[in-house]
Amino acid sequence: MFDAKKIKDDCVNWIRDFFEENGKGCNAVIGISGGKDSSIVAALCIEALGKDRVIGVLMPNGEQSDIDMAKLLVKHLDIKHYTVNIKDCFDGLVNSLPFELSQQSRENLAPRIRMSTLYAVSQSHNGRVANTCNLSEDWVGYSTRYGDSVGDFSPCSHLTVDEMKQIGRVLGLPDVLIDKVPSDGLCGKTDEDKLGFTYAELDRYIRTGEIDNPVSKERIDRLHKMNLFKLELMPQFIPEI
Repeated sequence: MFDAKKIKDDCVNWIRDFFEENGKGCNAVIGISGGKDSSIVAALCIEALGKDRVIGVLMPNGEQSDIDMAKLLVKHLDIKHYTVNIKDCFDGLVNSLPFELSQQSRENLAPRIRMSTLYAVSQSHNGRVANTCNLSEDWVGYSTRYGDSVGDFSPCSHLTVDEMKQIGRVLGLPDVLIDKVPSDGLCGKTDEDKLGFTYAELDRYIRTGEIDNPVSKERIDRLHKMNLFKLELMPQFIPEI
């Protein structure tokens, strides 16, 4: 059985230890999307460090349909926050390239600009950038390399979507943030629509090895194998000197 209260407390202590060793007195800088992951990571950091050491950054790319959820979170948590619209940067880079971006490159560009934005905020505010990925997304590579897949510390990368939701309830976050259907906000589809299976199926498979749908199993296994490189360190040549 998953003990959400214990894991939450352990994670809070882990965050405190990280900052003691890697940035005593520093602030946690978190990209606020309005989804459960950034909401939970922000709440964990507040419990670990106090709300005065947590900075939220909202980064719409022009219009963001669910920006009200991000605003709800920073109001609920009462944290310092900035809104940085990345549209001019996004459009400027796209228009400066001497070729037309592939669809995949275009979709991954905004997360990479957002990560650059987070580090600009972090380095100007004595910060450490929080990675907000969870185990379920990482398992099948549902993240952008050098975008939302990176950061200085990662509190939740070994917790599944279901486990994250349980921790969110222990933290007292509004249900509307915890249960918000995850979507990348780009194509009008939910994460589960794009993945081709549900997070419930994926979480059960990760934790127990059990899955009922052979088509889902084949797809999960294929995505996991294809995307393992995202979880590994950059390959390095080590000369024999």
